[in-house]
Amino acid sequence: MQFMLIVKASTNTEAGNSPSPELIEAMSKYNEELLKAGVRVMAKGLHPSSNGMRISYSKPGEKPVVTNGPFSETKELIAGFILIDVKSREEAVEWAMRMPDPMGNGEGQIELRQLHEKPGETENSETFSI
Repeated sequence: MQFMLIVKASTNTEAGNSPSPELIEAMSKYNEELLKAGVRVMAKGLHPSSNGMRISYSKPGEKPVVTNGPFSETKELIAGFILIDVKSREEAVEWAMRMPDPMGNGEGQIELRQLHEKPGETENSETFSI
């Protein structure tokens, strides 16, 4: 079963601020543990939304609308993700609970989402906020 640990953005990540050396060390250790356990598929951080854009499909059949960043609702933005492949939902939650505060200052939030295993799959898909 694959799950994505989605790291929510903060004012610091949106400002493009680098994490503290302590947070870099803690996240590196966590990623090493994921690799050693053989569950990490991929992990990436994202540029601030000021470097991004949104494509909105507001009217069926019409051309989508492109809006350049930055975007104002920081709590709805993503700063990065880790994709893991585990045996159960419980194991995914355990790994998510082991992640250090991704912001390092009490602002961190992770969203845990299961990936569909087959195209078109919709049942038994769940979202968890940590």
